[in-house]
Amino acid sequence: MKSFMQKKETVERKWYVIDASDKSLGRVASLAAKYLRGKHKPTFTPHIDCGDNIIIVNAEKVKLTGNKEEKKIYYNHSGYVGGLRERTAKVMREKYPVEMVERAVKGMLPHNRLGRQMYKKLFVYAGNEHKHQAQKPEVLEVK
Repeated sequence: MKSFMQKKETVERKWYVIDASDKSLGRVASLAAKYLRGKHKPTFTPHIDCGDNIIIVNAEKVKLTGNKEEKKIYYNHSGYVGGLRERTAKVMREKYPVEMVERAVKGMLPHNRLGRQMYKKLFVYAGNEHKHQAQKPEVLEVK
């Protein structure tokens, strides 16, 4: 019996929208990563980008459990000496909610060329509006 290997030309992509309001950041990110990777499909092939497009709305209303608001720290480095910048999750949610969700999802994707290709199909918006109505996205529920 031969294993099924999908070709990149035969991949059918759908559009899904996830509402992140009052949902845990990790649960939203893991669901998005699963659908971006294509692991929900019976035709999943590890070396092919067979995932779908994901839209995440209400990123500013995502929930963090425990005391992560004060304890979780996001780091950036400019590349220069003394260029390390630290921000707490509270500051990230107030000023950069889109980046916070994007980082969580990106960390759950493969760290190679294929992962970077999958990451390009992620669209995160701070508010309730998005510009992908023409694609008729289906709603995904976070458990």
